[in-house]
Amino acid sequence: MPTPSPYLPPATQPVRAVVWAIHLIVPMLGLWLLLAGGDAVNLKWQHNPSHFWMILTVAGLNVVLGLMVSEAARRHADARLFLVSMVFLSSAGFFLLHGLATPQIILAKGSLGFDIGQQVGLSIAAVFAFASALPLDDRRARAVLAAQGTVRAGLVAFMALWGLASLIPGFTPLSAPPNAAPVSWLAWLSVPGVLLYGAASALMFRLHRSRPSAMLISLITAYALLAEAMVAGMSQLNWHLSWWEWHLLLTLAFVFVGYSSYLQFRREGSSAGLFDSVSLSATVARIEAHYEQALEELVEHVRRGEPLAATRLSGKFRLSEGQAAVLDRAGQALAGERELSARLAALVEVGGQARVGLPEAELLSGALERVRQAYGDVRIGLVDDGRVQIGSRAYTFPGLAPVSNGHLVALPLTVKGHLAGAVEIPLGRTRHDEALAATLAGQLSISLENARLYQELNTLFRQYMSPDVANALLADPGQAALGGELKELTSLFADLKGFTTFSERVSPGEIVEMLNRYHTAAVPCILDNGGTIVQFVGDALLALFNAPATQDRHELAACRAALAMQEAAGRVSEEVAGEQAAGRRGGVEWPTFRVGVNTGPALVGNIGSPELRGFNAMGDCVNVAARLQALAEPGTVVIGEATLAGLGDRARVTPLGSLSLKGKERTVDAYVLGELA
Repeated sequence: MPTPSPYLPPATQPVRAVVWAIHLIVPMLGLWLLLAGGDAVNLKWQHNPSHFWMILTVAGLNVVLGLMVSEAARRHADARLFLVSMVFLSSAGFFLLHGLATPQIILAKGSLGFDIGQQVGLSIAAVFAFASALPLDDRRARAVLAAQGTVRAGLVAFMALWGLASLIPGFTPLSAPPNAAPVSWLAWLSVPGVLLYGAASALMFRLHRSRPSAMLISLITAYALLAEAMVAGMSQLNWHLSWWEWHLLLTLAFVFVGYSSYLQFRREGSSAGLFDSVSLSATVARIEAHYEQALEELVEHVRRGEPLAATRLSGKFRLSEGQAAVLDRAGQALAGERELSARLAALVEVGGQARVGLPEAELLSGALERVRQAYGDVRIGLVDDGRVQIGSRAYTFPGLAPVSNGHLVALPLTVKGHLAGAVEIPLGRTRHDEALAATLAGQLSISLENARLYQELNTLFRQYMSPDVANALLADPGQAALGGELKELTSLFADLKGFTTFSERVSPGEIVEMLNRYHTAAVPCILDNGGTIVQFVGDALLALFNAPATQDRHELAACRAALAMQEAAGRVSEEVAGEQAAGRRGGVEWPTFRVGVNTGPALVGNIGSPELRGFNAMGDCVNVAARLQALAEPGTVVIGEATLAGLGDRARVTPLGSLSLKGKERTVDAYVLGELA
């Protein structure tokens, strides 16, 4: 797969970059032609008023730009914007001093300061330009902001001294008439400034690649043109075309930034964010966070139904009336989308709750809590004595049609096509509200019907079969198909010793009471250890471990269940003995549990016919468990050799030796289980 080319914003696409480079090369090419052609080409034209007013105009533009950027720097506390503002203000100051030194304005013949002042000013501005392009971290940015007062004062003081030294006749050599010959050291003084402007342009271009911005492009261009202006000024051929060229380049640099600012102002309708894209990354992050917070405030105002919510933010962000109106409409649209998304999310969650088998009251309570976060004051009423009442409002829903009630819509809740209740839903601001309300009512109806059906199945299944089997059938009804599989398991067989004698001496009601009391104590012991009860046959029960649900250490689980059964049965026997001693019960002795546990392969599955079937297990493992319990003494647990092997060193047992069991050709080693570690 080919590697995708990096994203290039429009201003950095190759063709546009070439055009931009040509615009920067052409002035240097023109300068070379003028200097190479000598006086025949590099003509001299001296017009003092034109020079003065040109300088005054450009300096004024520079001051305006500098003050605008300075205000943005103050508002955002941004070090980069402060440094950029100093580029404009320092160049404007020295450009103005250069204009004031024009011959016949203050001095009759100009001065040396007239010749070199602008190169000095551009060199100072180059330092600020280079510093503005650096990726300042928080510590350096704070240091720059802390020093901004000192920097401004120092610049103003230096420009004031330079003006006095250049414009007061005879005060310093700078106010002396200009030299006829060029100042040799001035060209070398300009080289660092040219390099600093070039480096600043390159660094700003890197910033533009990561954060495309028209204002950054204009600043890059301005820095490049200022570098070219310094190059053009090195010739010091006053009043020649090459000399006018650096004035023109300087003018173009600042006019370009000013024009870009004007276009952005026209597009945005405000000057508040003109220079935000030039800011440091930390400032941009703060601005974005501020905008995000303001947008959230706007959405909240709209959600509360407050008119012209955006006017609250217009002062904070200096928005025009048109921008505030547009923002108001955008806020209303966003609030509507947020509301729609929240309602759809609530629908999804209510649908998810419909599948988890919650009780009806818990389901409706949870659904109401969730949907009220998105829909408002949703209310539900269920059918009671053939009527649906919500507060003071009664509903009948002829034809199960919804009923509108001002800002509310009431919809029926149905179960199997019959009215089961009603839901009142407030209408919001989106055009989808009625459809969403109908969908919510439908989802609540499904949830209610599922809850009641699940309760019916729960009552039907769980009271007539083990929870593991019931859960498996609820999750996958296909598991009820006839068939089976061979599986390693541990079977537990238990019955009541003395049941036949007891049955002959008591009434049928007492027999049922005795069985239920023992089984009530024994069944939780099996279920708590992960067992599945597959049969109750008279006084006996059969439980399986590791079927149908897979268990680790199923031998240990079965033995724990067996010991717990004997302990629970012992408590029942003690209670009955106490009742007999108190004369509240007849004196016939109750039977006592005996338990056999064995491990091995068995066929497990649904056995029976298409009309009637049951989950059961068959095999030698189950038969041996039944034989072991028949050999057990009342109140004891007898286990087979395979079961003991699965227990490891956890069990304390008493060997019974090798026993001959009915139906077995080989003897079986058996053990009385005393306790488990």
